[in-house]
Amino acid sequence: MERDKALQIVKGQLTERRYLHTIGVMETAIKLAQNYNEDEKKAELAAIFHDYAKFRPADEMKQIIIEQNMDNRLLHYHVELWHAPVGAYLVKTEVGIKDEDILDAIKFHTSGRENMNKLEKIIYLADYIEPGRQFPGVDKARQLAKTDLDEAVLYAAKHTIEFLLSKDQSIFPDTFALYNDLIMKKEGKQL
Repeated sequence: MERDKALQIVKGQLTERRYLHTIGVMETAIKLAQNYNEDEKKAELAAIFHDYAKFRPADEMKQIIIEQNMDNRLLHYHVELWHAPVGAYLVKTEVGIKDEDILDAIKFHTSGRENMNKLEKIIYLADYIEPGRQFPGVDKARQLAKTDLDEAVLYAAKHTIEFLLSKDQSIFPDTFALYNDLIMKKEGKQL
């Protein structure tokens, strides 16, 4: 699918502010893909569609999670997580993108997971560091992203966990799995 067509499809699903965020994620993902020798077209499409379901009603997303036998744990955590796996499903069924690498990058862009592949890490990180993001620590994440993908993803996961802890919010287990996986690999260990 060509970029212009993809952007046209996604623009109808998003607010103007979220569309601008999506453009930032797309541009960041392409740069990361170039830097880390990943398929730029896959990174571009995953980034364009990463928030496809962001503004779907919670009831609709809940129904899809149940009907499609998605990870049931999602229903016990913040609704903010739902748009990623639901988005991957809808991108497949409504848009017709069948590439599992793209769909998985969309599916895990909010929570992360253990053993993320390079494309998944790129979309996770691009969403975290795109130019519109402004929060303490984002500049360090951007610097790390230039030289070490795993260190940058680890930094993002750690700070996401710390942020959620500071707000007394629950943390989806896959985010801890991502953090633990990267720490263990950094220490030369395998889970």
